[in-house]
Amino acid sequence: MAPQRAGRDQIEDAADTGSPAPERAPLKLEKFLPYQLNVVASLVSLALSRVYARRYGIGVPEWRVLVTLGQYGVMTGKAIGAHTHMHKTKVSRAVALMEQRKLLVRRANRADMRESFLSLTAAGRTMYEEVAPHALDFAGRLTEILTPADREAFNRALKQLTERSAELVAESVNETDGIDREDLDREDLDGQDLDRDE
Repeated sequence: MAPQRAGRDQIEDAADTGSPAPERAPLKLEKFLPYQLNVVASLVSLALSRVYARRYGIGVPEWRVLVTLGQYGVMTGKAIGAHTHMHKTKVSRAVALMEQRKLLVRRANRADMRESFLSLTAAGRTMYEEVAPHALDFAGRLTEILTPADREAFNRALKQLTERSAELVAESVNETDGIDREDLDREDLDGQDLDRDE
């Protein structure tokens, strides 16, 4: 039997077993909010990465570390992880790569020798200041389709959804004491690696 015919037979067999028609399915992926948010995040991430990946040859984790240090000046790796929602392993690798490229420096924390204070070098600061206008221009182009009223409503809804998502994550962690916490930490909220983003 030809592969194409076999595929049609399988579909017909599934229909004969009483599977619901697509329009009657209880869960439709394209109308499922977490999936919709994931699609938007993936597309925005892919488009934005071209702003910095092509110019500077850095990936998402490095981008997040760069922008965070550009904003705050000095931070520990742990603080960067909390701010960027990245697992400590990704932060550590990004920091090591940026240190190799002389984009940031470490300074020992005398109060806690297990961690270091991180800050951008002159080259890192230059990269941040060069990429910032391009990133802001991208954000402007992304949202220019929204009216001011729609933008305000969107920002409000996004803030509420972010807060609610954090609550649901906390609930799920509390309910899964038997599950390896590190695996939960590594799991991206949108079901795929958001670190393609931005």
